[in-house]
Amino acid sequence: MSEPVRVRLRDMTTADLPAVLAMEEELFAPDTWTAAMYRDELVRTDTRHYLVAVDTAGGQDGAVVGYAGLIAYPEEAHIATIGVTGSRQGEGIGAQLLDTLLAEADRRSRVVLLEVRADNEAAQGLYRRRGFTEIGRRRGYYQPSGADAVVMSREVRR
Repeated sequence: MSEPVRVRLRDMTTADLPAVLAMEEELFAPDTWTAAMYRDELVRTDTRHYLVAVDTAGGQDGAVVGYAGLIAYPEEAHIATIGVTGSRQGEGIGAQLLDTLLAEADRRSRVVLLEVRADNEAAQGLYRRRGFTEIGRRRGYYQPSGADAVVMSREVRR
């Protein structure tokens, strides 16, 4: 049996955008973020925290296989995005990214919110396992597809 492929999480940089945008297209088309949107997010370091998961097979950093982003204010934080390339889904990379964002969010805020496509049961299950509950729906939230979003919330008791 082969050894599981490992990943390392690190801060996202503009050099990662080609890989991130390719995954955006693979995972979320036609509702993808643009390079300009990511560039704008990456310069807002006071309230943003973006990560990539890098394959470390062979002991060296390789391809970007996942990414995630957090927007955090004192009142509340938002999981802005999370994605793992299709060939690597089911390995726990998304959970690792989410857990890292939640640790950062918990330092900054008591409440974490997110929107997830209503038809993405796998992601909703991951969020529920991390303490999120559905608090509402946004009809036609994702554009241009018009797909609905489930709004989920998680509160840390301090």
